Amino acid sequence: MTVAAGRFAPGHLGELTPIIPFELVDAVLSETRTVQRRLRDLPSRVGIYFLLAMCLFPEVGYRLVWDKLTAGLSGLPVACPASKALRDLRRRLGVAPVRALFEVLAGPLARPTTPGVRFGQFRTVSFDGCSSQKVADSERNRVWLGRTSHHGYPTMELMTLVETGTRALIGAVFGPPAGGETSYASRLLHLLRPDMLVLWDKGFDGNGFLSAVNAAGAQVLGRLRANRRTPVLTRLGDGSYLSVIGTEKVRVIDANITVTCADGTVFTGSYRLVTTLTDAGRYPAAALVGLYHQRWEHESTYYALRHTIMNGRVLRSGDPVGVEQEMWALLALYQALRAVMVEAAESLPGTDPDRCCFTVALQTARDQVVQAAAVITDPADAGRVGLIGYRILARLLPPRRQRVSTRKVKSPMSRYSTRHDDGRPDTSRTVTGLDINVLEPRKPHPRLPAVSRDDRHTALADRRRHRILGLLEEDSTRLWRPRDIASHFGDITMETMYRQLSRWAETGLIHKLGPGLYAATAWTPTPLA
Repeated sequence: MTVAAGRFAPGHLGELTPIIPFELVDAVLSETRTVQRRLRDLPSRVGIYFLLAMCLFPEVGYRLVWDKLTAGLSGLPVACPASKALRDLRRRLGVAPVRALFEVLAGPLARPTTPGVRFGQFRTVSFDGCSSQKVADSERNRVWLGRTSHHGYPTMELMTLVETGTRALIGAVFGPPAGGETSYASRLLHLLRPDMLVLWDKGFDGNGFLSAVNAAGAQVLGRLRANRRTPVLTRLGDGSYLSVIGTEKVRVIDANITVTCADGTVFTGSYRLVTTLTDAGRYPAAALVGLYHQRWEHESTYYALRHTIMNGRVLRSGDPVGVEQEMWALLALYQALRAVMVEAAESLPGTDPDRCCFTVALQTARDQVVQAAAVITDPADAGRVGLIGYRILARLLPPRRQRVSTRKVKSPMSRYSTRHDDGRPDTSRTVTGLDINVLEPRKPHPRLPAVSRDDRHTALADRRRHRILGLLEEDSTRLWRPRDIASHFGDITMETMYRQLSRWAETGLIHKLGPGLYAATAWTPTPLA
């Protein structure tokens, strides 16, 4: 047994301590000015490790968490604090040092040569939110977060940027669910790098968010909403086409995916993807459709946080400051476990980090904390896999197999509790066949007859459709808004203008390039546009 001396002895995390060493904890305490002013029985460094252990053992109270930290320290004079003393220790530390600790630990973990973490030259990362993390049902938490009736507890919105190949956290923010996913994700854009390919689902389909990610230098592969209308500018050989969203030049891929399961079940789904990887020769459409499936690795991150570590439990803190402190400690603990898992996978060349079992890592780390084992390692053992890594490698999962399953939740208020029958099986099935069919863009609709439904009661010279189409074609490089067109003519109400422009866009007479943005069919993007 080798631990810190004196009153600092309970400050450890077993074999995870070399990932979060004493020097790092002391540095963040000093930076955030939370070092104790006098040496107490419970120093600030011990408080940081107590917070991490509190998340490692969420099923027990403060005193039992302390007992687990000190179980392996027999023969050493250690304090025996009451629950109130441990609660006061948390309050004395506050949020700042735990958040600073997470920000130091956060970031991509895989080397460039690690299998499954890159697509060509790009490291694949993803944005996704989780709005089902429950917190204690106290008055202060309800004022901060509100209370959702279908959960029964206040819930927070957690937004993370994850390295999909390792499920490591690159960044995280959280707060009231009313904040919105794209608003929270925008606070993580500074973490993007030019060598990253960002995956996201259709909840992030917005002109402003796409422009912000593009401005950060990263590439994009995301899903579009079904009602998004994108003009076909150039058709490409692989079935995709170049288009524009807002002011960003993009490539759109429409594909049908036919899935065959081991029991003979066959069903078809569809993807509508947008990407800034416009070179169809280097990045074929079928390869991008197959890559998009990696976005679902993000769900495994939230499963590990909410179910494997927390086992579905509610965060114990009854006030917003305590919730924030506990959440940052939970995220820091998760990142430390992922670091050990990636290190173990990379010690065996060719091993995909997907095959490392998070439950094995978690349970072994808990055992090592109770035993106070491998807290301080011999410099001669640097780079050697510890007991956690050894057990991970001894119990590697089989190579990832393709499976399909419906998304269903037992909660009667969940939007996934009932769904239309689309052919997908109700239980998880092994996929034996996957056929990707990239769809060619539809050809433009032919011009409508001279008399439209909107203008059938007016004279030919005064027909509104001809006047408006003529206006758009006069300046075919301009993006028009309904209020601009209505004010130009002066005899058209805004309600009528919105309704008719939307109808004409559906029939192909004009292009709808975004919310409230229209152009003639001959429109081409210009630097000004």
